[in-house]
Amino acid sequence: MGLRGQLARFVGVGVVSALVDFGVYHLLLQLGVVAPVAKGVSFVLGTTTAYLLNRRFTFTQAGGGKGRFAGFVLLYGTTFALNVGVNTLALALLPAMPLRTSVAWVLAQGVATVVNFVMLRTVVFRAR
Repeated sequence: MGLRGQLARFVGVGVVSALVDFGVYHLLLQLGVVAPVAKGVSFVLGTTTAYLLNRRFTFTQAGGGKGRFAGFVLLYGTTFALNVGVNTLALALLPAMPLRTSVAWVLAQGVATVVNFVMLRTVVFRAR
């Protein structure tokens, strides 16, 4: 599959995974969980969904193995910190406004999505 096909499937998987992340984030906030913890939990659940779906539908030509999973763990550890950090920073800098937590979530998700696609395609799921 070429770049366009991978990108289209990546976007589709990303929408599903983002819905998991966004839904869990807001549910946890409604339950009184502090924002960094809510974002951390929602990111892990959304990311796990993304990894499993991308492995199955987007980057199907890539082989498996322990090295691939180690690359996944390293990448998502990095993007986890980036995602939670951007979300926390955005919440600190954004003025009080409607949808403030949603705007912070979108900013954090946008940064993480770009990093994830590039690293998944070039490192974790590169064709062998």
